[in-house]
Amino acid sequence: MAARAEEPINEQAVANVYSSMRSEITQIYSKITELEMEVSEHSLVINAIQPLDPARRCYRMIGGVLVERTIKEVLPAVQRNKEGIEEVIARLNEALEKKKKEISDFEAKYKIRIRKPDAEVKEEGGRKEGSAQGVLVGPAGSNE
Repeated sequence: MAARAEEPINEQAVANVYSSMRSEITQIYSKITELEMEVSEHSLVINAIQPLDPARRCYRMIGGVLVERTIKEVLPAVQRNKEGIEEVIARLNEALEKKKKEISDFEAKYKIRIRKPDAEVKEEGGRKEGSAQGVLVGPAGSNE
């Protein structure tokens, strides 16, 4: 039973492990994207309040509560948050690189090749009408 946890036994087990690895990579990508958007928002706030008078009042959301502070108090906190998020992004990028190497080693070990979905579209005679999600191409009823 210990061999099962370490080495996949059959093709289905290999496929399941591979699928979960790809899922992890997708999750890391989406988290990085989400955090990069937060860094962008923090940068916008920093650029907006930096030139203002440090004694001016401003409001900051802390844990769902709107708190009144001065720009002098808020600006360093927002900058620290931005730096913290950037550190997390750097760590996630490192984890992503490790996962990519791990999955490429796994692909090489089990000789996994990905089939492109574009090949299926080409087999249909080049018709891509069915893949246009919510977009109407050409006049309606032109095939009648």
